[in-house]
Amino acid sequence: MEVAALVVAFVFGFAVSRLGLPPLVGYLVAGYVLGLIGAEQSALIASLGDVGVIILLFAIGLKLRFRTFTQTYVWGSAVLFVVVGTLLPFLALVLLSSLLGDAGANLDLASALIVGLALSFSSTVFAVKALEQTNEAGSIGGRIAVGILVLQDLIAVGFLALSPGTVLATQALLVVPAFIVARPLWIWILDRVGHEELLLLFGFSLAVGGAALFDLGRLKPDLGALAAGAMLAGHVRARELANRIFGIQNLLLVGFFLSVGMGGPPSVEALLIGLVAIVLLPTRSAALLWLLTRMRLRGRTALHTSLTLSTYSEFGLVVVAAAVSLGLLDDVWIQGLGIAVAGSFVAASIFNRLRYRISDRWHRQLQRIERHPIIREDAVIDFGEVRILVFGMGRVGTGAYEQLSEESGERVVGVDRDPLLVADHVAAGRRVIRGDVLDRGFWERARLHPDVELVVAAMSSHEANLECVRRIREFLPSTRVAAVAVFRDQLADLHEAGVDVARNLYEEAGQALADDALSLLRNEEKK
Repeated sequence: MEVAALVVAFVFGFAVSRLGLPPLVGYLVAGYVLGLIGAEQSALIASLGDVGVIILLFAIGLKLRFRTFTQTYVWGSAVLFVVVGTLLPFLALVLLSSLLGDAGANLDLASALIVGLALSFSSTVFAVKALEQTNEAGSIGGRIAVGILVLQDLIAVGFLALSPGTVLATQALLVVPAFIVARPLWIWILDRVGHEELLLLFGFSLAVGGAALFDLGRLKPDLGALAAGAMLAGHVRARELANRIFGIQNLLLVGFFLSVGMGGPPSVEALLIGLVAIVLLPTRSAALLWLLTRMRLRGRTALHTSLTLSTYSEFGLVVVAAAVSLGLLDDVWIQGLGIAVAGSFVAASIFNRLRYRISDRWHRQLQRIERHPIIREDAVIDFGEVRILVFGMGRVGTGAYEQLSEESGERVVGVDRDPLLVADHVAAGRRVIRGDVLDRGFWERARLHPDVELVVAAMSSHEANLECVRRIREFLPSTRVAAVAVFRDQLADLHEAGVDVARNLYEEAGQALADDALSLLRNEEKK
């Protein structure tokens, strides 16, 4: 039965993905279909879902960066959004509780607040996918969205930790010290585990081990996974581990979403709950748009961020499921929130495709609600008399920058997305700014001279260089473009995209090395 359930999940997930929707929608639908035909939940499917939640919390722990949350526009927006996002459905549910049948009769104010809290969270899975598709994960809007998501997840974790049923036993006092003592060992292993399957297995073992350790201390296992991830959050490889474990997290969460649907066919009350939540979505997104502009973000950035976060969260389902298991809510709320999550994914997918049309159409109206001065990270970038741009200030980009600077002086500026690398270059006396060529918002904020002569794409990723050329052709159609490649077939891709000069980095380095070696031999022969 388990194999059949996973096959059905794949079929529906694949079908909805062909429509441009997240596969999660298909998994929920598959669960409802299996429930309608009488399929019962299995221990294996339930276990997959439980482990998926553990890996989800471990990944959240890996992303914890204290400095990300120190900016007012991140933590302020997150806290206010959770408050507003909780109050809106809370008030709506209280007003409509008389229409919810048995569920409404059992919905007291505390229960309504729990449901409102669950509906205040946005989907991390959807947001990450949306940012990846638009190449805006490194943009100011993308960074704000991720910061808000992590803070929302921490609030949800706080609810799980403080909910009834959490027992602080004597052995629990030993858990945190055990984590701290073990951290140097974990870091030592992470430094030496490589980049392949051992890295993935290490992360999986650490997440499950942290959950088991908390369980021994009679604390919630989910929090152990979060704490295990947080212990590695400051490591240089934490992001790599989070990226590697992301796929297995989504795979295991299939079991959780199937379990939601297999709880039985949605009742009338569940459908009404889901419908009310979906109707509230535009108000919720508008509230976030307003809050972000109050934090002095540009209207376009605020709009794109609010659309990225315009979903209900799979983590909200986890919160409701925990409340149901504690007897704080009826089962109908899991079904209702499942419908709300699926419906919000459909709506958000449509509006995210139209985000640039919407922002272009309502450009003036968005400007009117802006609060000035705009924060420095989102303000207009004035390049003045700059005529040459070098994107990607690694070793290759730095070499190109130095050579071009000797010829053109202050007319050359380097651009890189890494703030630490930018700071190093500035300290060395180079004119380098932080920016991401793949971020459309960067080009919208840039004030470039109409006679920019040359752009050099010197990033380490071929996909990034290729997208860089396309963006330059869109925003600076008459500018000359030079780019580097690693493989010969990549040169053809760059020329097709519109590059004027492309060089195979390793091939030409090999030729130069061979020339120098031959010169050395000739000099030896002369002696």
